[in-house]
Amino acid sequence: MDERLCSMEAEFFKALAHPTRVRILKLLRDGEKCVCEFTEDLDIEQSNMSQHLGILRKQNIVRSRKEGLKVIYSVVYPQIFEIIDLVEDIIISQVNETLNLLNKRPKRKGGE
Repeated sequence: MDERLCSMEAEFFKALAHPTRVRILKLLRDGEKCVCEFTEDLDIEQSNMSQHLGILRKQNIVRSRKEGLKVIYSVVYPQIFEIIDLVEDIIISQVNETLNLLNKRPKRKGGE
């Protein structure tokens, strides 16, 4: 197993490990967006938004281009949406397994 590759993969997943960055990517599923749209849709300060976008850009998950005064962002590799969908599927499966376990639990009598 290549240690460097594992390290790069871990850094990639770290870049995804914040709810705001996941939300940014979900917004980009519909196409390019400017920073002003992110700050409005996510109700986040522009400086905070820039930090999150910088982390995603550093990992080459998103790219930016200037259009007049606006900075427009897009996803570099659309496969990122497949990763997000797979994670959602796993979470739904985990929740369903937990619910099934709780439903199989013996009923308690009298508030025990």
